[in-house]
Amino acid sequence: MNDVTIEEGQVIAQTKEWLEKAVIGLNLCPFAKAVHIKDQIRYIVSDAATPEELVRDLIAELEVLAEANPDKIDTTLLIHPYVMQDFLDYNDFLEVADATLEELDLDGILQIASFHPLYQFEDSEIDDIENFTNRAPFPTLHLLREESIDKAVAAFPEAEDIYEKNMQTLRALGHAGWKKLFI
Repeated sequence: MNDVTIEEGQVIAQTKEWLEKAVIGLNLCPFAKAVHIKDQIRYIVSDAATPEELVRDLIAELEVLAEANPDKIDTTLLIHPYVMQDFLDYNDFLEVADATLEELDLDGILQIASFHPLYQFEDSEIDDIENFTNRAPFPTLHLLREESIDKAVAAFPEAEDIYEKNMQTLRALGHAGWKKLFI
């Protein structure tokens, strides 16, 4: 593990604050509020210090989610504060994560979304406010059920517009507004 450790409770608390204030509060994901209110989000803090250790934890959590009753655990946030701090390394790791999903024969059943404190969309500048739609306090792999996504998209008629709406929301909020969320 790293020389600097963060108490697991603090990691989860900061992640929940981000979820409540940014993801749900700004409606960046219109599907997040229901699973949050129903307490169907599993928060796991990995102590992985290497990519190999993170793969181990990813496998374990994919298996837990695949086997769990969706009414109990609908989605998992695998938070890994000690590995993949560099966004480019993290971005490269996403290919490993997707390959792991396929190796477990869970492709089409589960999927992985990505969040990182330094998230940067392709062809954007590091400080572009739009990048903040995917910026979490810690590197995080969001494990989702395909079935839940399909249900949510069916219930939300303009699901394909979420990305552009999020960009507009963050442009209107600006950097100062983003910072105020967490004061």
